[in-house]
Amino acid sequence: MRHKMERATLILVLGAMVAFSACHKANVASTVPPPPSPAAPTATLIATPSAIEKGQTTSLTWETANASEVSLDVEGAETLGSLQPKGSMQVTPSDSTTYVLYAKGPGGKESASARVTVTVPAPPPPSPTGPSEDELFAQNVKDVYFDFDKADLRSDQQNVLEQDALFLRQHSKVSFTVEGHCDERGSTEYNLALGAKRADAVKEELVAAGVNPENVKTMSYGKEKPVCDEHDESCWHQNRRGHLSR
Repeated sequence: MRHKMERATLILVLGAMVAFSACHKANVASTVPPPPSPAAPTATLIATPSAIEKGQTTSLTWETANASEVSLDVEGAETLGSLQPKGSMQVTPSDSTTYVLYAKGPGGKESASARVTVTVPAPPPPSPTGPSEDELFAQNVKDVYFDFDKADLRSDQQNVLEQDALFLRQHSKVSFTVEGHCDERGSTEYNLALGAKRADAVKEELVAAGVNPENVKTMSYGKEKPVCDEHDESCWHQNRRGHLSR
């Protein structure tokens, strides 16, 4: 009888110990924290420079974290495709454009955008529409005429010279040549010498009227370059001249 009681007591003790152990394990298991949630993706996108002229290129630079998928879109238009988590590319937009970077991962998704402003260069200024300096010279500078076999300036040519000098003073950077010409009468040598005297006479008068002497050259053509080929006085008169040319 005594052995039976001892055996029953042992069984009760062992049962209590097992029950206590199971309860302790349940309590320990209930205190283990759940695994952390995946980190949310991050994304940045920068355009350098952010403003360009039409036809120029800009650089897009991006960086992401915690993303398994990275892509770049043109807002409201095309998709430029998948990207590495970090990198850069050159783009040449024809118009102002917004680029959008998308980053997706186990922790969610994120986006970033960069705006590139495209301006059209101003047109070049219009070219001058007025007459050129050569055209003004031809319009305003007149020939000076001489009497037969003379290099003296005629009184009726003084007004012509004054108008020539006025234009040349106003256009002080214009360089020119005074050409001495003669009619067909006389030898070539004689007319070359006479033409030189006529050219010098015109130059001296212009310089006296305030024209810069460094702008003036002289040359004699004698009778070699007539403006009229008829053999009469009206034609010879036209050939006896001091001609100003550029």
